[in-house]
Amino acid sequence: MKKFIETIKNIYKIEELRKRIGYTILLVLVYRLGSYILLPGLDPNVLKGGISGTQEGLVGLLNMFSGGAFGNASIFALGVMPYISASIVVQLLGMFVPAFRKMQMEGESGRRKMNQITRYLTILILAIQGPAYVVGMIPREAMLWTGFTFNLVSTIILMGGSMFVMWLGERITDRGIGNGISLIIMIGIVARLPYALVAEFGQKLTSNSGGGLLFLIVEMVVWVFVIIAAIALVQAVRKVPVQYAKRVIGNKQYGGVRQYLPLKINAAGVMPIIFAQALMMIPMLFGRYDATRGIAAAFSSYTSFWYNLVFGILVIVFTYFYTAVTVNPTMMAEDMKRNGGFIPGVKPGKKTAEYLDSILSRVTLPGSIGLAIIAILPAIANLFGVNNQFASFFGGTSLLITVGVVLDTLQQIESYLLMRHYDGLTKTGRLTGRSGM
Repeated sequence: MKKFIETIKNIYKIEELRKRIGYTILLVLVYRLGSYILLPGLDPNVLKGGISGTQEGLVGLLNMFSGGAFGNASIFALGVMPYISASIVVQLLGMFVPAFRKMQMEGESGRRKMNQITRYLTILILAIQGPAYVVGMIPREAMLWTGFTFNLVSTIILMGGSMFVMWLGERITDRGIGNGISLIIMIGIVARLPYALVAEFGQKLTSNSGGGLLFLIVEMVVWVFVIIAAIALVQAVRKVPVQYAKRVIGNKQYGGVRQYLPLKINAAGVMPIIFAQALMMIPMLFGRYDATRGIAAAFSSYTSFWYNLVFGILVIVFTYFYTAVTVNPTMMAEDMKRNGGFIPGVKPGKKTAEYLDSILSRVTLPGSIGLAIIAILPAIANLFGVNNQFASFFGGTSLLITVGVVLDTLQQIESYLLMRHYDGLTKTGRLTGRSGM
């Protein structure tokens, strides 16, 4: 406790860090306030309990990422997901389209161009998702006036709200602390945690069956161990030794030191779970046909055996796919060769790329299996009697995004402390986030 108080004092002493944290808190409060402002022309009494059907499946995922704004029909209902979708599309184009790949190689100017393309693509996605949300999600009985004018005005407000949230995220990144977009998503997720805990405590403490309190204690202990496992999965890396050749320039010697290339066990992050959850919605579309009604019934519950089996396999497959798309061993080998580096015992160039690819394939297997286990943990927790709201924090996207963003934010705070010659946040070692080396 004494170490924690001392760390808080050190953070307060650093004026720049103090201002950045205060600025971040202010923008987060603005975002949370906007999440409760309804679209104009809607009856708040009808939408008091939120839009029905926004707690399950892909729709529930969107509602979670928006911090409940999606289910509340607020001006921030679409949140940052259109921007995330546009970023993924641009990232994939950078791997397969030569023009985008060239922009990636142009450094800062290329990054600005790709950011501008991402914003334009975000507007295009919003122009599609906005009308779909107004027509498909908002119940007609909640509309005080209907027609083309209502749809147009609501779509423009939704587009403006989403772009404003994106702007908040960029301001947090530039003048605040941490990755702004990721932080906004995490705040939306964590905002649901107090309600989930209250519901879980109320359910266990008022249970007629005995052992409610004991089960609650065991449940909290298991939850802590799951969080520890998620942290280990996010931070785990395979260090590949890299030797740099010696260079003598004048009277100084450069290079000649051994460094390590960190290959993450889970390089794909949370994206495989998101992709897999989107695909798991497809069997629901066949429920209207007699021939395929049995298949739809087998996948109708996220706690069923077949749902979790297929879900886990899809997570493993998408982990390999997304890792192959985002991590390029050939580019890593070329950069290493250009800077005079080599892996001991491996020839530079093609052999190095093949060696890195083989290591990446091996370390991705345990990472993908661990990710699949975390993905299906909410269903397992629900089968053991955990409340639906709280079960989502036992794994899946909620837990992984929260753990990753918290580690990234703490890493930035620690870097400020160490730069000012203060002690870090941990007694030993360095704190590393998802992007930490």
